[in-house]
Amino acid sequence: MATRVARSMPLRPILNGLRGMVSAGVAYPIAERWEGRSVSPKQRAFAREMATPFAARRRRSWQALTDLVRFAGSAVPYYRDLFAKIGFDPDKLARDPQFFQDIPHLTKETIRGEGHRLLRGDHAQFAQHRAKTGGSTGPSAHIYYDQEAADWSSAVTRYARASIGNTHARSELHFASKFPDKFPLRDRVREHLKCFAMNRYNIFFSTFDAQELETIWRQANRIRPHLVHAHPSTIHQLALHVEERYGRGHAFDIFESSGELLSPRQRQKISQVLQCRVIDRYGLAEVGVVAYETTPGRMLFFDPFGWPEILALDDHDLPAHAGAATGELVVTNLKNRMMPLIRYRTGDIAAMAETSEGFVVRELVGRVHDVLDLAGSKLPTHYVQDVLDRVGGIQEFQIERNGGSPVFRLVPEQGADCAGILQRISDWWGDSVRVEFITPSDLKLQGWRSKFRHIVEPTGPGSP
Repeated sequence: MATRVARSMPLRPILNGLRGMVSAGVAYPIAERWEGRSVSPKQRAFAREMATPFAARRRRSWQALTDLVRFAGSAVPYYRDLFAKIGFDPDKLARDPQFFQDIPHLTKETIRGEGHRLLRGDHAQFAQHRAKTGGSTGPSAHIYYDQEAADWSSAVTRYARASIGNTHARSELHFASKFPDKFPLRDRVREHLKCFAMNRYNIFFSTFDAQELETIWRQANRIRPHLVHAHPSTIHQLALHVEERYGRGHAFDIFESSGELLSPRQRQKISQVLQCRVIDRYGLAEVGVVAYETTPGRMLFFDPFGWPEILALDDHDLPAHAGAATGELVVTNLKNRMMPLIRYRTGDIAAMAETSEGFVVRELVGRVHDVLDLAGSKLPTHYVQDVLDRVGGIQEFQIERNGGSPVFRLVPEQGADCAGILQRISDWWGDSVRVEFITPSDLKLQGWRSKFRHIVEPTGPGSP
């Protein structure tokens, strides 16, 4: 049964088309110049590079990797000391790629421990953009980009969407966390102008309650975007709601999954109920969007942007794939000279093959989010994470369900104001949660390489 909401907006595609033309042809170029960004030229350059036959592209990507390693060895304190300690000469890479294996893998623990020693020595001379990792393999870390690297990241994302037909002239809808704060008028105006230039709309939400899901569905039908970008758990919950209330419906053409594992069950339900094409992508705060589902069922790795490796492991659950290496995905970011990350262990398991098209990811196992019942509402843990990021001073969290109120087990940052954290959480959720401050070693790690869900069950005396 089609929704009555969907039938009520026959002019919306026309309005979206007009908005898209103005956004792509006028607003975005103006905004790009005004902000001092250089995204469009990089997008065109990246498209040309990806159109190059893989054999030639692979050689250039390897040359870019060699140049990055040389740069890191001379300009980044951590790598300068590391290379001296192990006797590594970056010029060896030009003679034999096997020497790349001599560089030890980089882990999130090293990033946290080394801090600014992983930044180029002259980093104070550059604008810095900070990103926070999602914390799916332990406490979060901060990653720094200069403007050049940030523009490359945006350009690659735009290229990926254009490759599946979502050009700038076609509208996007992004899901974001809803907060009770009242933002200053200047910030709100700036956000509206940014959304217009990006041809983007935002939907803000906080729960998976039926009433809020219905509001989301009506908003999506009113906006009629071409592409929706959100966590798969969010759109899966929306699909379940639409199926229960309407049977099925169509409000957008493409769902782009991001932020967590997209399961086959979620993909099937979203595709069938919401009648849309489902696109998977793989990105991480440490690098950006590095792989995209340009062909159904597999993701193409963007080798000019990040160099992939597979670290062979014995203890993983991913089945073997013919012609593919299976193990932990290791990535080197090729465009970020503010904070070069060489041979970074992502903590995600992948099956990857090298084909005539490029490096192809056939299957991936990564982070998963949960749903928390809190004071009668169903909250996704990625919303809880956004709230705690807003509270500030928190490295990582887990939520222990123990009959009554959930216990928020928080790892505070060094020197954090714990009393202030308690007060801000109380302001947000009242007495619906209890808080316990813990150390990183107290986190209840589960699964392979400490992959864990944020919601954990109690352990110890009296636990089931």
